[in-house]
Amino acid sequence: MYTIEMAYARMRELQDLANRSRVHQSASAARKGKQPRAAKKR
Repeated sequence: MYTIEMAYARMRELQDLANRSRVHQSASAARKGKQPRAAKKR
């Protein structure tokens, strides 16, 4: 049986992974001297 709690736990897991990879990407982009996309000023 697949419960709401299990689905919620999986969702949180995926969200943590996504956050970690996004932080890692912007950190490595900053190391290479590139600005992260969100930091653009017009």
